[in-house]
Amino acid sequence: MNRINTIEDVQQLNLPKISDVRGNITFIESGRPISFLIQRVYWIYDVPGGETRGGHAYQTLKELFIALSGSFNVVVDDGHNMKSVTLNRPYVGLYVPDMIWRRLENFSTNSVCLVLASLPYSTEEYIRDYGDYLHTINKNKDNHDSNNR
Repeated sequence: MNRINTIEDVQQLNLPKISDVRGNITFIESGRPISFLIQRVYWIYDVPGGETRGGHAYQTLKELFIALSGSFNVVVDDGHNMKSVTLNRPYVGLYVPDMIWRRLENFSTNSVCLVLASLPYSTEEYIRDYGDYLHTINKNKDNHDSNNR
């Protein structure tokens, strides 16, 4: 059985930043500085004030969130603990592993959220109901505990 992720596995990553008088460049390559190969890239923008995005977990997909412009909060929850991380620099990403509930909120005007994902889009990958999420992680924890006895 795979290890069970917690919010301690959610990590802020400083991305490479090359500064020059003409401006800055930041880059990401598959497998560096993130551990997964990038299978999908999408971005979230024009989010009306007060709206949230996300509100789901993925069974096996991992993501890296980056605020390309503006700011927003990423709220992560492992079913036992929760924390909110503000992203507001284009050279800082937030790695969120699988089986962590995630929600994006508090978008500033004209913010752009870039998301790099470890898998192509699949509706089967999502857990959209929080009650189902809690049931799944508790079942996984019980299986993990019984396998480690």
